[in-house]
Amino acid sequence: MRDSGEKNTGNNISFTLEVSNKMGIHARPAAMIVRIASRFEGDIWVEKEGENVNAKSIMGIMMLAASKGTILTFHVKSTNGDEFQREMTELFNSKFQDE
Repeated sequence: MRDSGEKNTGNNISFTLEVSNKMGIHARPAAMIVRIASRFEGDIWVEKEGENVNAKSIMGIMMLAASKGTILTFHVKSTNGDEFQREMTELFNSKFQDE
């Protein structure tokens, strides 16, 4: 599990997480990401290899086709971005409760 490259400028933060579960981001993990992101005000984007999708969109997350080992960068514009980062890091560390 990699958690690196944190940038924090006011209400904007960016951080990276590595997908470490065997199945990658399939429907259930995508729904878990969206469920957390939807609880936060502001814009939250997920980037994979230059492609950005809205973290509040299950179809967007699934279209990233993030397999095991994929590095995802989260870009958060929210007053409580640190809390979002903590929750998302916990989710990724749990391997989406897949294993």
